[in-house]
Amino acid sequence: MKKLTFAVSFLLGTLLITAQQPSNTKTTTDSIAVSPKGHTNQKKFKQLYEEFATPNVYRNASGAPGHEYYQQQANYKMKLVLDDDNQKLTGNQTITYYNNSPDDLSFLWVQLDQNKRAKDSKTPLIQGSEMEAYSTPAQFSSTYLQEAFDGGFRIQSVKNKSGKDLAYTINSTMMRIDLPKPLRSGKKIKFSIDWWYPINLHVRGQDRSGYEYFKKDNNRSYLIAQFYPRMAVYNDVEGWQNAQFWGDGEFALNFGDFDVEITAPANHIIDATGELQNRKEVFTPKMLDRYQKALTSYDKPVQLISEEEAIENEKTTTKSSKTWHFKAKNVRDFALASSKKFIYEMMAVKLPSKTVMAVSLYPKEANPLWEEYSTNVVASTLKTYSRMTFDYPYHKAISVSFKDVGMEYPMICFNFGRPNERGIYSPRVRNAMIGVVAHEIGHNFFPMIVNSDERQWGWMDEGLNSFLEYLAEQEFEPNFPSRRGPVENIIEYMSGDQDNLTPIMTQADNVNQLGNNAYGKPATALNILRNTIMGKELFDHAFKVYANRWKFKHPTPEDFFRTMEEASAMDLDWFWRGWFYTTDVVDIGVKEVKKYYVSTAPNTTVRNILEQRGMSEKDLIPLVYTVSEDNKEDFKNVDPEKTIIENSTHLKDFLWNNFPEDERKKIKDPKFFYQITFEKPGGLVMPIIVRFEYADGSNETITYPARIWRMNDKEVKKVIASNKKIAKIIVDPKSETADINRSNNIWPKQAVSSRFDKFLE
Repeated sequence: MKKLTFAVSFLLGTLLITAQQPSNTKTTTDSIAVSPKGHTNQKKFKQLYEEFATPNVYRNASGAPGHEYYQQQANYKMKLVLDDDNQKLTGNQTITYYNNSPDDLSFLWVQLDQNKRAKDSKTPLIQGSEMEAYSTPAQFSSTYLQEAFDGGFRIQSVKNKSGKDLAYTINSTMMRIDLPKPLRSGKKIKFSIDWWYPINLHVRGQDRSGYEYFKKDNNRSYLIAQFYPRMAVYNDVEGWQNAQFWGDGEFALNFGDFDVEITAPANHIIDATGELQNRKEVFTPKMLDRYQKALTSYDKPVQLISEEEAIENEKTTTKSSKTWHFKAKNVRDFALASSKKFIYEMMAVKLPSKTVMAVSLYPKEANPLWEEYSTNVVASTLKTYSRMTFDYPYHKAISVSFKDVGMEYPMICFNFGRPNERGIYSPRVRNAMIGVVAHEIGHNFFPMIVNSDERQWGWMDEGLNSFLEYLAEQEFEPNFPSRRGPVENIIEYMSGDQDNLTPIMTQADNVNQLGNNAYGKPATALNILRNTIMGKELFDHAFKVYANRWKFKHPTPEDFFRTMEEASAMDLDWFWRGWFYTTDVVDIGVKEVKKYYVSTAPNTTVRNILEQRGMSEKDLIPLVYTVSEDNKEDFKNVDPEKTIIENSTHLKDFLWNNFPEDERKKIKDPKFFYQITFEKPGGLVMPIIVRFEYADGSNETITYPARIWRMNDKEVKKVIASNKKIAKIIVDPKSETADINRSNNIWPKQAVSSRFDKFLE
């Protein structure tokens, strides 16, 4: 028995050597090859230990907050005055800042985002420019025709709680407040800032906030955001997050409580972050009565102010004012909308644990589009996001119509999309409006509650939110033409010029093609992860774990990546590495297909080895030999009409002698063997999804997990044993993986469209 085992081992070893060396190679002592240089681990399945931050007491290895996790808190008490005649906002605010960190702080950093609009702002100077063949009138006008807007904060004073001046230094969009003595760990400080600034015309520079001007009736609507000096974040990841605001990288903010009074013209309607404290003072009796009806209206919005009433109100003038008072607990920011043009409507939304209000504010210029869709989209979006994460914790979510803007804040967002002057809108305008409302309302969850650092990682809110937006759009209207999320929509971007691509894991201000990079690609990646790699059940559970672990906290990318793995028992480092840390693309195809049969007689390779060693087949235990169809010499010993058992007496004898009759009846007896070589010209590792179509008209789909590439990043072989003749092989038959090159996806090779806008089926 030992002899036979040795003979088989010897033969197999010889076969391996023969396969690796050319037949004319001589192995001698005077032809020893020089050892190649070594290399570090470059495999796509290398773990992300080098890229990830080391787990610690603040953020543990599972992706959850550590046992010493902390975050700062900033509470704001503000009195604001909106001057509609001069487009000016004045504020007096008191900040109570809690140092929950283990560190003593000798100074504080405050964000002055309005300074991006200051006349001496450096933001325009860092943007390269070239003459475009075309641009929008707003873009051309702001670039070449208009004098720079003299915006930015006018800081009047910074004082401690005793009224004494605090020393401060302004560096562009950041202000450092120097403390007379360090703010000790566990202590708090109270100080005040008085300020004002001129409000910008927001279409001038496609700005996130400002006012919209309505020429026909000489009125304005105000979108007031990033309007007050906001405390910067201090945390375990970076210390002070005091990166300048250049425009793309949005915001890193603390949670806190807000107490805000807004004085505006008496004919203005205002809604904002927080609960309205003086509803009886600022609402008319008719509005109060309609509000009570809206609290239990789950099927149809109730208009607190109708279009006819809004039209009458926008005609009024007044010198008197009215103060609206809002309070909000545990929010990261505050924003408001104010106008005498607003139509105002609400509808109750039933969530599993509570009822919240969906709210819309819009001028007559937005109808009939907004009356039909806005509040209903808000309600539907809240339901989808709550199911995928947690029940929406605040009492309301507001959608406000503003021209050429889509921007989000706690409980309130500002959205574009309007019909023309005749009230007619195209499907494109309708769909864009529905999409932006769903997207901006969704931001209430990411990053307003799951509070990531937008200044660093734009994709953590935009990408995750775009992924959920896609689900919300499809649930609002099946087959909605979603812009981001569908796999086929990202292919053109991913197959573009590599010089113009950056990895998703790039700081937000330095990203090329921000929309595709921070919105579209992460959304597509998560859809593929959910539908193709993890499965909906595992993905949805892990995603919900992440959302609940980090709601009202500050997660990092590693916290998301680690949680998704920890809650699903799936090693996804290969996926994060490829999709988020590189600009690799998906391109997987069929390189070669060979058909094999089984023969009792030795094949050419074995006969050559036996001859070289002076051996015969009798020296070996019986073997099953395989024969390639294109090897004419070996194929003489094959009857292609027979099954593999019929073609091999050795195999037949083995089964007869070792298996009882009832077991032999269960044994498969395939007729065909196919060796398929799959190639991967693209760098991205992905599962190989293969549909086999057989000559009898049947088909089956097999998914080979991505780990099939772990030993060879360029090509892998699979042997298929089948009773049916394979007529066609299709890789990624449903276009699930964002494969940028379909020309190698089908065997036998045939002409294929460069872009598969529809599935192959």
